[in-house]
Amino acid sequence: QVQFVESGGGLVQPGGALNLSCEHSGRMADLSVMGWYRQAPGKQREVVATITPHSNAYYSDSVKGRFTISRDAAPTKVKLYLQMNNLKPEDTAVYYCNKIPQIGHWGQGTQVTVSS
Repeated sequence: QVQFVESGGGLVQPGGALNLSCEHSGRMADLSVMGWYRQAPGKQREVVATITPHSNAYYSDSVKGRFTISRDAAPTKVKLYLQMNNLKPEDTAVYYCNKIPQIGHWGQGTQVTVSS
């Protein structure tokens, strides 16, 4: 059964940092392109960071230079991380991990709130 479990969110002041984690279990998990998505209130879900099985990383323009995606992989389990620095109020959203493109059901996500 495909599963995504996110954690690490919270309330942080502008300029602060958070490190999100995700665990994904599934067949050939280590061979999957993975990504972090986010959905802000009233907006569509968007991809903010992508990482390939060889750890090549790609970022949306809105987070480039501030966020870093990384992964630890085994054949049926992947741990995905998102180090978020210099957070801005516009980064406030629920953050999810999933494959690229998305498969199966979304996890519960983790709420990130950037506010003074």
